[in-house]
Amino acid sequence: MDVSHILENLNEAQRNAVTSGKQHLLVLAGAGSGKTRVLVHKIAWEVEALGKNSSAIMAVTFTNKAANEMRSRIESLLQAPILDSWVGTFHGLSHKLLKRFYKEAGLSSGFTIIDSDDQLRIIKRISKELNLDEATWPSRQSQWQINAWKDEGLRSKNIDEKGDFYTETINKINKEYEEVCKRDYLVDFGELLLKSYETLVSSPSVKTFFQTRFQSILIDEFQDTNTIQYKWLQEIASEKTNITAVGDDDQSIYGWRGAKVEHVNSFAEDFKDAEIIRLEQNYRSTNIILNAANALIDNNKDRLGKNLWTEKLEGEQIVMYQAYNEQDEARFVADVLKDWMEKGGAYKESAVLYRSNAQSRAIEEALLRVSIPYRIYGGLRFYERLEIKNAIAYLRVIFNHNDNPSFERSISNPTRGVGEKTLAKIRYTAKEFNISYIKASAKLIDDGRISGRGGAGLRDYLEFIAGCKSFIEENLLSELMELIIKDSGLYAYHAKEPGEKGKTRIENLEELITATKNFEQSISEDKKNYEIAESYLDIISLDSGDRQASEHDDAAQLMTMHSAKGLEFKLVLITGLEESLFPHGRSMESVSQLEEERRLCYVAITRAMEKLYITHAESRRLHGTDTFNPPSRFLREIPKDLINEIRPRAQTNIPYNRKDFKEIKMEFEEEIGIALGQKVKHKKFGEGIVLNYEGSGDSARVQVNFDSSGTKWLVMAYANLDKI
Repeated sequence: MDVSHILENLNEAQRNAVTSGKQHLLVLAGAGSGKTRVLVHKIAWEVEALGKNSSAIMAVTFTNKAANEMRSRIESLLQAPILDSWVGTFHGLSHKLLKRFYKEAGLSSGFTIIDSDDQLRIIKRISKELNLDEATWPSRQSQWQINAWKDEGLRSKNIDEKGDFYTETINKINKEYEEVCKRDYLVDFGELLLKSYETLVSSPSVKTFFQTRFQSILIDEFQDTNTIQYKWLQEIASEKTNITAVGDDDQSIYGWRGAKVEHVNSFAEDFKDAEIIRLEQNYRSTNIILNAANALIDNNKDRLGKNLWTEKLEGEQIVMYQAYNEQDEARFVADVLKDWMEKGGAYKESAVLYRSNAQSRAIEEALLRVSIPYRIYGGLRFYERLEIKNAIAYLRVIFNHNDNPSFERSISNPTRGVGEKTLAKIRYTAKEFNISYIKASAKLIDDGRISGRGGAGLRDYLEFIAGCKSFIEENLLSELMELIIKDSGLYAYHAKEPGEKGKTRIENLEELITATKNFEQSISEDKKNYEIAESYLDIISLDSGDRQASEHDDAAQLMTMHSAKGLEFKLVLITGLEESLFPHGRSMESVSQLEEERRLCYVAITRAMEKLYITHAESRRLHGTDTFNPPSRFLREIPKDLINEIRPRAQTNIPYNRKDFKEIKMEFEEEIGIALGQKVKHKKFGEGIVLNYEGSGDSARVQVNFDSSGTKWLVMAYANLDKI
């Protein structure tokens, strides 16, 4: 059989990966190097050249979209459908396993898969039965913790409570939740993987079925696997199974949701005699962009290493813009996009990337001002976000007592004991007397027709709204917004949401304070405070009324760097490269988290095909306060000859005359004798790792993350650090 068409249009490294005869293969696929092509062609090669049945090959992906695309491309290459296909996500394949072997898994044939909302409802009910206060023990936090334990492969009986009250309490909920699911044959998404893994371990017949059936297993995005996924893979493969793992340790950016980049590094140890093939030829970006990405990621210690290159043109220098503040930065972004369009580019070919969702607000306002269509990729516009709508609802009610929808939203967020029964009474009274909901509430309180927890919550709410109305007479709009966010309970309410979601919501609420500060400063001084507030409400209503561009429109794409993974654009603008913003402040005290932030920057840079702009601001109003963070360390790590630095207003080119990071690093190491990532010991603080340094001579300082004392800045002249 002629199989030459399978190897056509593959470069040497891709061909080596596709035809490799090794039992175990790790393909380190750099950004834009054609990893999906390799996976698809390798499966086709195994079917046509090696004579394997397609049903004896399992391919694991992370999204249904990727699985469908892979299946479609395989069928196109083979010119035949794949029968009894085991191409799918970890969850999809686990579901298939449990459906086939439900008895061995201890399930009924008609077991029910529950979604996140169903799971939350059950956990809420259990918490209530255990007499746990929702405000103290938020069900979403319990849900997040239970799912995190499942991702680690842990049941309630395996949790080490260590006498810790928090862990003991959540695990009490966990035990009850497990009982409910077992009794009613309910399976949540985390359970799909954990239950199928346990079935493989406990049932020799199930394990034998899979180990004799599958001759080859291929895994995409291997760097994103979590603990239970990796364990599942190890159980489903026999000693004779061919395993191909395709991934990029330099693009591992999901540590916060359980992904373990260590799996890439340990693959060769866990699967003996594994061959490692590096796909380093990039088909996306210019040489300048790739050289910047290579230099940056080279500062990470714990990586297998590769160097991206391309046959494409050298390309233009990366433009670095130093803005005065976030508004100047946003104006610059708008100017670049406008210029791109005027020179024949399409808006949809461009992307604006940021580390934190809250950064989009200033950029959105700048684009709206000059009528540039934009779309928030994988998210909502700033004023459409849940937490922002909750806060704005309070503001609307304060200035318009007839705004019934805002009344309902604000009184329910956060919950304050005013349930559906109380709201039904309010609606009925409002209709009966033809008055607003807020006036109906006051009437019901005055008439003594609402008592108990609902009555107390309603009274507190009405007093709060009245107090805010008085507050604005003597205080600024931004101060009122801060009062609303903090004193209404909204801040605490959203802060309790688990994981990144809660942190993002809080950042957005703090950005709302910044938005109101900027707005009041743009208004003439002769306006009264309440008039400024009303004007602000008018403006954001009009902005919200602008239709969000759809994916089919010609619109600039705005997104977080995490959302950008897997995408590519001719023009990319990376904004907000300042210390504490990017790398994020939460990552500054951990070497592993700093390395993940650097990988995130690497991902952002390698999204660009032709033109790349990077911006940072001298000052930035963050969380309602002006901050003056220095430029990000990542800027210093890009060689100076790759950058063209420009500054505000004059737009004249200024030579990028700062020293290369490597030069500074070498000088520092020669002078001080300590390197970044060096393990050191301090007489008082114990052992730690060097994260950062600044200055020279007697004023040189190092930032060290000590195992027992946390992060500290120490003056080298007095620190007496010993290298370990």
